[in-house]
Amino acid sequence: MQFTDLHLNKSILKALTEERHHTPTLVQQKVIPLVLNKKDVIVAAQTGTGKTAAFALPIINELSKETDVEKRAKKIKALIISPTRELAIQIQENCKTYSKYTNVRTTVVYGGVPTQPQKDVLEKGVDILIATPGRFIDLHKQGSIDVRQLTTFVLDEADLMLDMGFIDDVRKIEELCPRKKQTLLFSATMPDKVNDLAKSMLYKPEKVDISPTETTSKNIGQLLYYTPKKNKVDLCLHLLRNTIKGRIIIFRRTKFGVDKLEKTLQKNGYKATSVHGDKSQNLRNQAIEDFKSNKANILIATDVAARGIDISKVDAVINVDLPNIPETYVHRIGRTGRAGKSGIAFSLCSADETSYVKAIQEFMDRSIKIVEDHPFPLAKPKHKKQPNTVSKHKKGRKSEASKKKKKRWY
Repeated sequence: MQFTDLHLNKSILKALTEERHHTPTLVQQKVIPLVLNKKDVIVAAQTGTGKTAAFALPIINELSKETDVEKRAKKIKALIISPTRELAIQIQENCKTYSKYTNVRTTVVYGGVPTQPQKDVLEKGVDILIATPGRFIDLHKQGSIDVRQLTTFVLDEADLMLDMGFIDDVRKIEELCPRKKQTLLFSATMPDKVNDLAKSMLYKPEKVDISPTETTSKNIGQLLYYTPKKNKVDLCLHLLRNTIKGRIIIFRRTKFGVDKLEKTLQKNGYKATSVHGDKSQNLRNQAIEDFKSNKANILIATDVAARGIDISKVDAVINVDLPNIPETYVHRIGRTGRAGKSGIAFSLCSADETSYVKAIQEFMDRSIKIVEDHPFPLAKPKHKKQPNTVSKHKKGRKSEASKKKKKRWY
């Protein structure tokens, strides 16, 4: 299948061709026709499957049919709610790219920056608004956002939205929108709380479920290194010096771990930058821009800060800390091996993370190749000699059982 088979207009197809996008991903093939047919849709698919285009392309396609710009002024027709500022910015960039040959206008609003510039853009009128929950509510209270003419409501990364505590904000935003609208819910995973939210917000939705085995690209090599926790940073340096080249994303569990590794890599001459929740919005934007423009070839991140960020041409992913949620592992390695290109993921596993590996392999229904030949192996546990449990005063006695010939245990 090609994008030309999906009944998108010529202006959108022209923009896609310029971006060298010819073949839709599996989620795009399944979702775009449903959205064009005005269906409510629930989509479960991992990061890197092309979810943004799956909802953005049909929305832009329908809005571009309206030709009277003045008639549409100041009327938001599509609202996309995103959990993080980085993801919101990324969605905006994609929407601008897809709509550049149409009359569809888009903007993005998010917290951590002054509101006035965002108000000024909204005052001029937009068709598609991308927003984080908190900033949307703030601007709506101030009278800068009017969603009474809304036709399409999108919740992106719904599971992360709820994990970050936005459930009340999401429900409040949905109540502000017209009852009659198309609702699209996209989520990497479908826990009960996401299903409950979907039941309360969507009308007879079509369900699209792209399994992890379909989204874990065959082009991504996966390697596993067992090593003591204290040696993880040393092993990471060893791999960077001897094995891993190109543009790399490194994942750590904590903000402290991100900062510590960034300083270590920079001291060793690497062009590394980082993103996590405690950094200001400007610093996070700068870090991502530096990585995209190759001013830094290593980006270190926590899962929440990096979730949904779409950076093309990532050569490798390193999991210095393994996640305890299998879906998160799939998200991480999905940063590489995109658009049919090859990629590789390296995971460093300490003794306390072995159960995570088992869960990940069961979730993906495939094993991860173990590399044993490296300088910091995890020592195999030694069998301890069983203590003598016979008390001293019973030492000379022999029970009837002990008189019998002892059986070998092996």
